[in-house]
Amino acid sequence: MKLSRQKVLALVLAGGQGSRLEVLTEKRAKPVMPFAGTYRLIDFSLSNCMHSGISDVWVIEQYQPHSLNEHLANGRPWDLDRTYGGLQVLPPYTGRDGENEGGFAEGNADAIYRHCEFLREFNPDILLVLSADHVYKLNYGKVIDRHRELEADVTMVTTQVRPEEAGRFGTVKVGDGGRITDFTYKPEQPESDIVTTEVFIYDAHKLLDTLNQLAAEIGEQSDDKGDGRGAALKDFGHALLPRMVGEGNAYEFRHDGYWRDVGTVESYWQAHADLLAPESTLALDDPQWPILTYGVQRTPARIHATARIENSLISPGCTIRGQVVRSVLGPGVVVEQDAVIRDSVVMQESVIGARATVDCAVLDTNVRVGEGAVIGRRWEPQGGGEARSPSSEEIALVGTGARVAAESHIPAQARVKASVG
Repeated sequence: MKLSRQKVLALVLAGGQGSRLEVLTEKRAKPVMPFAGTYRLIDFSLSNCMHSGISDVWVIEQYQPHSLNEHLANGRPWDLDRTYGGLQVLPPYTGRDGENEGGFAEGNADAIYRHCEFLREFNPDILLVLSADHVYKLNYGKVIDRHRELEADVTMVTTQVRPEEAGRFGTVKVGDGGRITDFTYKPEQPESDIVTTEVFIYDAHKLLDTLNQLAAEIGEQSDDKGDGRGAALKDFGHALLPRMVGEGNAYEFRHDGYWRDVGTVESYWQAHADLLAPESTLALDDPQWPILTYGVQRTPARIHATARIENSLISPGCTIRGQVVRSVLGPGVVVEQDAVIRDSVVMQESVIGARATVDCAVLDTNVRVGEGAVIGRRWEPQGGGEARSPSSEEIALVGTGARVAAESHIPAQARVKASVG
């Protein structure tokens, strides 16, 4: 399906530091966090663009751009390596005469404002704005069709979450015809469990004009004329979306499929647990809508006679001699004899020594766990009803390249820093 009736540009906001993922994002941009063993988080938005027929995709970078550039591979995995159009990477940008000094955006609205000049030169009719740290599948073409039908200024893709989670997001109230009547950004006491998924369809000219108007208003109110007006725009939810909702031409598009923000330790762990659920609603290898990624070909996993594997995902290149239960292992992970991995995520090229135990933990790439070491503690969901997810304090984290000494104990709440160098 080609979206050719109007000029559509997808803008993927991939500059987030991901501080809520703690040691896991010390040395990488959050959008290239490994997921489900062989994927990266940004693969979902880029694969959705490809399957939706969107061929002009810009990626705005900021934090740790080298890790992101290596994975993007000029857009090849998503058929975006083109002579005309395709993937374009936008590095941190500093304007003329000290405007937007420092080149580092202070939110997603600020990030777009800093690139207004380039966007106006490209002159899209519709701007599809995406975050790069959510797990979901969505045909953006259907959202764009609905946006055009309504002649909306902005269409927000929304979903329903558990009430206790709503405060992490922008919440909306919806009236007749899907019109959004109220938007509240990360409320302490949410009055709605309908939240935005960080997928927005904007009338491009309206968006850029509104950003410029808001920046001018903020500049007039500021006593410090050298601060860079765009910085005060911060995220969409601070000024932009409340203004557009207040003008009465904002609508929702309800997404009823799987969607999860994986920006916290708990949600990252839970998203992997969702993949292992008996009736998982997220099929990554659906031939009609596969999630595509960049990666090196590996040999099939080798499972030895001493291995025991229960309800787990084992990536290519792994060597398993021990026990793996309800866990996800990335490529090249080695589990030695009598080692146990339970309720955990272990990223590529990590080695779990003989007799070691990894329990309710996330281990980053190239971790070495010595013989007989223990990481985390036995975690069990509460009996009856919906299974209880572990809290952040119940999930041990080990950063990339870390070395865990033989016979040592890393408690559940521990955070082992990434190795230097």
